[in-house]
Amino acid sequence: MHLDIITPDKNVYSGEVISVQLPGVEGKFQVLKNHAPLIATLAQGKVKVVDIAKETTFFELTGGVVEVLNNKVTVLAEKA
Repeated sequence: MHLDIITPDKNVYSGEVISVQLPGVEGKFQVLKNHAPLIATLAQGKVKVVDIAKETTFFELTGGVVEVLNNKVTVLAEKA
């Protein structure tokens, strides 16, 4: 699945991933391939990204919104 992490200033991350763990307002949640469509608000916290090479990367967010649709995850972050 494809992940984009975008702030008002820049594109922080764009690439193919195996999984994304996000800091939702009501707790952490994970998105995997073929996840149901979703729109959720994000709290301050870390985004954990596991790419197709199975390397893990973390990004710190101050909040935002995530949309999951057709194996594309778009994170619109306030700051990252």
